[in-house]
Amino acid sequence: MTVTMTAGEFLALHDRTEPADPLVLPNVWDAVSARAFADAGFTALATSSSAVAAALGYRDGEDTPADEMFAALKRITRSVGVPVTADIEAGYGLSPAEIVERLLEAGVIGCNLEDSTAATGQLKDPAQHAGWLAEVRSAAGDRLVLNARVDTFLFGDHAVESAVERAALYLDAGADVIYPILAPESAIPDLAAGIGAPLNALCHLDTTTPAQLGALGAARVTYGGSLQKHSAADITALAQRLAPQ
Repeated sequence: MTVTMTAGEFLALHDRTEPADPLVLPNVWDAVSARAFADAGFTALATSSSAVAAALGYRDGEDTPADEMFAALKRITRSVGVPVTADIEAGYGLSPAEIVERLLEAGVIGCNLEDSTAATGQLKDPAQHAGWLAEVRSAAGDRLVLNARVDTFLFGDHAVESAVERAALYLDAGADVIYPILAPESAIPDLAAGIGAPLNALCHLDTTTPAQLGALGAARVTYGGSLQKHSAADITALAQRLAPQ
């Protein structure tokens, strides 16, 4: 299907006039899940690297070969008529120019890029990562919305100040949205105020709602791999029900 929305128009969806009405992007993992959420009325979608990896038979953490990840993204985008932003972890070792080329070829409108190394569980040097993000932005121009993931609540000191400092470097490098993954709800107001750019918050099924996160300061809400895990649990229950006795 053809999506006519530009990256600029997609970024404009992050400007919320009603705080409790953030942009909600369900994280999908294949064409079936993408169509389900698009048909339900969601105006845009995101992918989850862990969910796509699980669907392809790999572990999360850049275990998925780049060719398979980008092929999966292309299957998702061609199955729906709404914009899709992609979680591509730390870029699978590709150069900034190749990352941009392959994202555009896959038909996505934006991407997540994280500032840690999954294999070691260590944060990257923020200045060096900012320089790398600047190269991605230079290659992308205005064709992609860049969501810079900040992993200080995952592998760092869990301090708001540390996340804000990294976010400032990434925004200066050309990032559009900041995603302090696993930040506690109590930190979202200070993060939103300190960052001063659209903030992506992770919604936990059954414990938080997009409206609650929006009221705290999140402009964008995603679910990570939880939707795929919920679907997998349903399939497992169905398999057990149908299993031979």
